[in-house]
Amino acid sequence: MASNRDFNYFKAFVELSGYSLKAAEILNNNLHNFNVNTIEEKVKEMHNVEHTADLEKHKVMNRLVKEFLPPIEREDIISITENIDDVIDSIEDVLIGIEIYNVQAIRPEIIKFTELIMNCCKSMNSALVEFEHFKKSKTLHDAIVEVNRLEEEGDALYINGVRNLYKTSKDPIELMVWTEIYRLLEKCCDSCEEVANNIENIVMKNS
Repeated sequence: MASNRDFNYFKAFVELSGYSLKAAEILNNNLHNFNVNTIEEKVKEMHNVEHTADLEKHKVMNRLVKEFLPPIEREDIISITENIDDVIDSIEDVLIGIEIYNVQAIRPEIIKFTELIMNCCKSMNSALVEFEHFKKSKTLHDAIVEVNRLEEEGDALYINGVRNLYKTSKDPIELMVWTEIYRLLEKCCDSCEEVANNIENIVMKNS
């Protein structure tokens, strides 16, 4: 029978972040090839990814309850697991927003944002892959810095996108809908940065 020591929390973080990559890919593909007639089906596909990720998160938490001596502090394992889960939830929220606001067409500049979110998730995943070897890794710092850089790029896309929105439209419903969707998109990048910052803080505490 496998013991608790056989469970690798760092690999569990990487597996969990893999669901963020799947979610980001679903979001990007669906907004690239937007079809209002299939959005409900795509939201269900996204929710299946989010739900599976939730199950994986609970496995980590259940294992931690029984863990005698975790590799890093319990609260750090909990916080980084929840941070990764927040990324997945944030990505799902964008697609849900597209559906509930009955969006009929995607603004072209939105695609830049979904591609950026994919890159954020990839860099976050790279950081988590290196996290297990944080005492020796030569690339972990660069991956963290890249997530921070991409989040700043997301801030710029948000500011420029909302500014352009209010310059080109006077329709109150359109303004409300797209302002909210831009906010949801920015939150995805912010959530990735939370993971990166958390990794950096944990490394500092354990170095």
